[in-house]
Amino acid sequence: MTAAVPLAPLSLKQRLALWLIVPVLLTTPLLGWGLYRLMYDTAMGWLDQSLGDTALSLVPLVHARPDGSLAMEVSAATDQALRFDRQDRVYYLVLGPDGQALQGDGPLRALPQARQRLPAGGWAFASPQLGSETVRLAHLGSHCGPTQALCQVLVAETLHKRDSLQRQLFIAMGLVIAMLCGLLVLGSWLTIWQGLRPVQRLGQEVERRDLDRLEPLDTAVPSELSPLIAAFNRLFGRLGQAAAAQREFLANAAHQLRTPLTSLRTEIDLALLEPHDPQVDPLLRRLQRSVDRTARLAHQMLSMARAEAEPLAPPRALDLRDVAAQVAEDWVPRMLASQREMDFDLQPAPVRGQSFLLRELLENLLHNSANYAGTQAAITVRTGQQGPLAFLEVEDNGPGIPPAERAQALQRFQRGAGAQGQGSGLGLAIATDIAQRHGGRLLLLDPQTGPGLRVRLELPAQPMPGETPKA
Repeated sequence: MTAAVPLAPLSLKQRLALWLIVPVLLTTPLLGWGLYRLMYDTAMGWLDQSLGDTALSLVPLVHARPDGSLAMEVSAATDQALRFDRQDRVYYLVLGPDGQALQGDGPLRALPQARQRLPAGGWAFASPQLGSETVRLAHLGSHCGPTQALCQVLVAETLHKRDSLQRQLFIAMGLVIAMLCGLLVLGSWLTIWQGLRPVQRLGQEVERRDLDRLEPLDTAVPSELSPLIAAFNRLFGRLGQAAAAQREFLANAAHQLRTPLTSLRTEIDLALLEPHDPQVDPLLRRLQRSVDRTARLAHQMLSMARAEAEPLAPPRALDLRDVAAQVAEDWVPRMLASQREMDFDLQPAPVRGQSFLLRELLENLLHNSANYAGTQAAITVRTGQQGPLAFLEVEDNGPGIPPAERAQALQRFQRGAGAQGQGSGLGLAIATDIAQRHGGRLLLLDPQTGPGLRVRLELPAQPMPGETPKA
């Protein structure tokens, strides 16, 4: 049996929509139907009242003959006035006390209501079938004539204007309810969207936070979010203290290691200069390399700690070409002493940043190239600008890093599977950290020609003071 896939929880926006919009969609049609029935019954009541008025107008037309019997004479003009209606046909019938027809339409006598005897002042309304069509009937019991005998008055009309009025009311109410539902749904959605904007802004602001940006969140929010803001600010405060303690520990540990390592390196150098047993020489050389590697690691740890704290200082305008030239003053003699080649292709590359950190970045890249490319290393340093980006490249002819391992090589304490030199796996990680803190990125690319690795730093180009920005 396959396991049931759990349903994703509803978002806050979906929950609010469920509790606001669904009741609107359910209750508004019910309210519309109730309003439609109220208006329909009121309109039908007015039409029934008009039909009853016609019945009342027939009562004064009944008079007594000389022999005392009741009679009703209706002129052609009166008959036309009684039957006038632009949409329906009107029928009427007046019955005397003994049920005889005094005046009117004979077909009405076939209706069941014509056999009923209503008391004086009594009313009855019905919708019987008259022939092939349904009519609306008003039945009145009334005293008539000088003798005040009890007569029955029946007035009926067809349902054309009632049906037309019903259709018009239904269409009008349908349109009104549809528009009302649309407006209420739109208003509810806008209310939800507007109400959740502070939450969305809060989420975006928290998303932008990292260990270098832990200042308190803005407290100008709805009161319902104030406890959450306070909790986030307390958390940021604790994170800031923990990050500061971590950087301080790292810096102190690296600084404390440098002094004894320097002393140990000096003692080993002195031991190599003093007369000693040749069999001890390989051991002293291995100790010398181990101390150098440990000193390099301590220096990198100190650089990492400074890199995490240094971006808090405001950046200033500088040129990557000048940074490369300054580093070259230290590295060219070292490369010549080790019989390695080092070339430069330096073009203007104006940026804004921290000179110390960028020098440290280049130092790490050069150290990696010299360490992993071997004794036959040929290293080229380039700077320049391409469009909106300034770049700094360090290219070597070493074994390089396979494309599948390059993303991992940028992480701390990670080295390529084929790396032969001695290293801690921090150089590229420190360079990546510095690049990101300057708003740029570090790329591991193939060299322009031949085997090796090309490490490229890209930063947003900035015009130098007094220089017109490039289009």
